[in-house]
Amino acid sequence: MSERTHLSIGEVLSLLQEEFPDVTISKIRFLESQGLLDPERTPSGYRKFYDADIERLRWILRQQRENFLPLKVIKDRLESGELDELLAPTNASNAVADRSTSAADSDAKGEQTAADHGTESAPALAHEAVGTTTDGAPGAPGEPSPDAESGQRRRRQSLLDSGDTTVSMTVDELAKAAGLTARQLGELERYGLVAGEKMGNATVYDDDALLAARTCAAFIRHGVEARHLRMYKRAAESEAAFFEQLLLPLLRKRDKETRQRAMATLDELVALGDSLRMVLLRNTLREYLDPS
Repeated sequence: MSERTHLSIGEVLSLLQEEFPDVTISKIRFLESQGLLDPERTPSGYRKFYDADIERLRWILRQQRENFLPLKVIKDRLESGELDELLAPTNASNAVADRSTSAADSDAKGEQTAADHGTESAPALAHEAVGTTTDGAPGAPGEPSPDAESGQRRRRQSLLDSGDTTVSMTVDELAKAAGLTARQLGELERYGLVAGEKMGNATVYDDDALLAARTCAAFIRHGVEARHLRMYKRAAESEAAFFEQLLLPLLRKRDKETRQRAMATLDELVALGDSLRMVLLRNTLREYLDPS
């Protein structure tokens, strides 16, 4: 009998749980449902994880744990080829070989266990898949290289599309995840920098609220107060009003093609605004950046 070169979902879970104690079968299945994983299937429908699948999953889990990135951002980075560039050679094949003699029905057992627990609600799965952390600030992107241009262009195509939220947090969870005190988060909300959505008697916070809270928290660590950050909100509102004036005739059209063209134009304008804003800021600060 030839040696198996793949792992079942149960074996993958056992392999990764030491490094990622919070990983579960439900989380792995949720990541697959969101298009981040695509393991091969047996004729009977069981998943087959090869070396590349395991390393892809490990990289996704690290991005969630260390950078607290929303799934849509992780997916964009995967599609841009970032994993191929950053992922170091792995020894996952050794792990597969070491575990290839484990019970062949582990997959079936793992899948049946998840099924016995019932189908979890989307918010619960989303919250589980993202997790919580309190350390680490959002990383600043470096200067793009020519090779990265196509990847960045793909990411810009969804710049204004928040997609389906992968986060559903209470105010306490949001404060903890962003590394903020309740008072600091309250100040950010008061100035309109972070916003939640009312659901019954509770307020929940999504990916954008989390990203805004973590970004503001990074400013706060530099001694910046919430009231100082209002200029970013005012600038965003002014820019949005400007784009609305330019595109309002197209946005009012009912036909799908015209609206798609308007949205494509809007996304391009936003990208141009980003570039122009950076150039103007660099020129304004040039005397400090290059004192010679």
